[in-house]
Amino acid sequence: MDEQEKDAFIVKDKRRFTEGAEDIKEESKKETGTNETTGAHAQAGSQTHEHTHEHEEEADAHPVEINFGTFIFSFARSAFFHLGEEPDPATGEKKVSLPFAKEIIDILAMLEEKTKGNLTQEEDQLLKSLLYALRMRYVEAAAKK
Repeated sequence: MDEQEKDAFIVKDKRRFTEGAEDIKEESKKETGTNETTGAHAQAGSQTHEHTHEHEEEADAHPVEINFGTFIFSFARSAFFHLGEEPDPATGEKKVSLPFAKEIIDILAMLEEKTKGNLTQEEDQLLKSLLYALRMRYVEAAAKK
């Protein structure tokens, strides 16, 4: 075995969101020796596929423009979640995790410092407003504990 053969490796892309996903599905069945049309495994597999398909349709129906504002809002929403302002999507319960909330607030503060002078006036104001609101809610939540 020469050096080139020893260092070679194979990469198989098994993502289902690409064109030709059906080919990948068929190849996967051949490799694992499973038949998705029988048993509980088939039902679970088809439910997962349907859920993925529904999620893709939902994403296509409501495209979100990714910009600095949506990026900052995603962090802020996570912080509000950890401050108990928003319910857990899985359980519907509101949970407070101050260390995680503080971490996100600190990340936003770092972004404010590192982007100083590079943001539009609207982006700068949005970041300052969100940081103020998060810090005030953090202080309130910390006082309750």
